[in-house]
Amino acid sequence: MQPRIDTRHVRPDAYKAMLGLQSYVDATGLEQSLRYLMQIRASQINGCAFCVHMHLRDARKAGESQERLDLVAVWREAPLFTARERAALAWTEALTLVADSHVPDDVYELARAEFSEQELVDLTMALVAINGWNRLMVSFRIPPAVARNN
Repeated sequence: MQPRIDTRHVRPDAYKAMLGLQSYVDATGLEQSLRYLMQIRASQINGCAFCVHMHLRDARKAGESQERLDLVAVWREAPLFTARERAALAWTEALTLVADSHVPDDVYELARAEFSEQELVDLTMALVAINGWNRLMVSFRIPPAVARNN
């Protein structure tokens, strides 16, 4: 797979706009561990190897357990996630698959039980960001920065 376009060089202002959104998300006060889980799950759904690799690596560096990371894709069946994390992961899936789900009321109510209105806006902006990054990386075929075994 060959990369197609490097957004940073072709349209640096577009890339800066994405970085601005990401800076907002990073400054929200949402737990970093929660944001990693959301980023990983959205990136798994979107098939973004670049982002899955990056966020798994960063989550491990931040102290997230490998066992929990292994089970993000099947979080509903794994007893390792808190009610707050489960609500965030359900919100992640509903927003990432918005064309299919239109964010059902039960998912919204679950999220509202765990997050304030401000937090829910911040969660949503975090998902706007990661879904945007996923779309850039997937559409322009940006590969993950992995060590190659030759």
